[in-house]
Amino acid sequence: MEWIYPEFEVIRDRDRCIACRVCERQCANEVHRYDPETKKMTADESKCVSCHRCVALCPTRALKIVKSGHTFRENANWSRQSMEEIYRQAGSGGVLLSSMGNPKEYPVYWDKLLLNASQVTNPPIDPLREPMETKTFLGKKPTRVRRDEQGRIVPGLPPQLELSTPILFSAMSYGSISYNAHQSLAQAASELGIFYNTGEGGLHRDFYQYGANTIVQVASGRFGVHKDYLNAGAAIEIKMGQGAKPGIGGHLPGAKITGDVSRTRMIPAGTDAISPAPHHDIYSIEDLRQLVYSLKEATNYQKPVIVKIAAVHNVAAIASGIARSGADVIAIDGFRGGTGAAPTRIRDNVGIPIELALAAVDQRLREEGIRNEVSLLVGGSIRSSADLLKAILLGADGAYIGTAALLALGCHLCRSCHSGRCNWGIATQRPDLVKRLNPEVGAKRLVNLVTAWTHELKEMMGGMGINSIEAARGNRLMLRGVGLTDAELRVLGVKHAGE
Repeated sequence: MEWIYPEFEVIRDRDRCIACRVCERQCANEVHRYDPETKKMTADESKCVSCHRCVALCPTRALKIVKSGHTFRENANWSRQSMEEIYRQAGSGGVLLSSMGNPKEYPVYWDKLLLNASQVTNPPIDPLREPMETKTFLGKKPTRVRRDEQGRIVPGLPPQLELSTPILFSAMSYGSISYNAHQSLAQAASELGIFYNTGEGGLHRDFYQYGANTIVQVASGRFGVHKDYLNAGAAIEIKMGQGAKPGIGGHLPGAKITGDVSRTRMIPAGTDAISPAPHHDIYSIEDLRQLVYSLKEATNYQKPVIVKIAAVHNVAAIASGIARSGADVIAIDGFRGGTGAAPTRIRDNVGIPIELALAAVDQRLREEGIRNEVSLLVGGSIRSSADLLKAILLGADGAYIGTAALLALGCHLCRSCHSGRCNWGIATQRPDLVKRLNPEVGAKRLVNLVTAWTHELKEMMGGMGINSIEAARGNRLMLRGVGLTDAELRVLGVKHAGE
């Protein structure tokens, strides 16, 4: 709209620019254009999303993208963003859509929690010279050992997911991300001995080969769900909610429903894939229990069932009910979790931080004596190995990473996933863009990331004098808060630094 000045400016060094037109060829948003009369490059900055593709590939380093210096008459109540959103809606009459996680300046509790370290009486462990166990098992754990009349242990452990390290790749559907991005995630999970999640878009036939490291998702739209799909994966996840958009269903624009995507999802090409807000067969914990056991029956009770929920105000009570539904794992998704597309108002205003939700759920399940009935997974802006360890100390068995994984693949967080014009070949179905992501290179970078985090995890645990994930899980004595209120410390279940 002509009333809105571009958010970014393209700065081109005319002395360095050789008009090679690489920027023009690489930009799916058509920002750059060659002017044959002046023989110079020009830019339509209104289309720029600051993806940095042109900057990264400019052979003479003639380009940079900067935030616009243009200002509005802002005040403490009306920001530039608030005014621009009014202009956009007045012009379109539509709901505002956004990609990726909540960008608001709410507290990031990971940054307000500090880790303890061992000193004299409980010496640290050297992870280079002493064994450190990062292996994790997800699923129900027995509360007691059963033996037969001869004293032999009676086997009866429910199905478990074995992870070499407590990291999984988050649910990202085929359609919202590209074939090459899915292959990168699947291949990396297989190499690492961890798992990736299909999201709610079914599983491409080419990726059934990675089934031993795949979590297949059943969402409210049931896209791509059939018996072979359920049996293809190592576990099944029922998606009840998502951190970026609690209380609503998913939406994949018809432009992304191309041939392979439509076949995988089992819907017509070119039609919007809109999943309903609720599962229309689930209106109570009893209904959820029926679906849990239907899925177990369909897979001969050989696969754990995960129930994914968004982090909301009454999440502890919800998790308590889910733990009694027969589910093996509960996945909690915080409000900073990424998404391909969500209504801006919901993404920015609904839900609670994952740190508070996790602490509340872990404490509730412990108080009720049912913590071993389920494992806990968390997601929603796990940005580093430090965030991961803090999540484990607050009670998680493992963590989903989504945005971090996409960054490893080359994502620049330009937050335009819903447009389908991802210049890095990740959140797109355009063949010319998809091929920009080499799956072999992508998988290697994901393996590097998880390997690096695992090394750091061992170093930090060793510094605490802890040699296994199991010993770290829920060990809140190893955490201290800084700059937190009494209420926040109480919910997190940690003491303030210095106590």
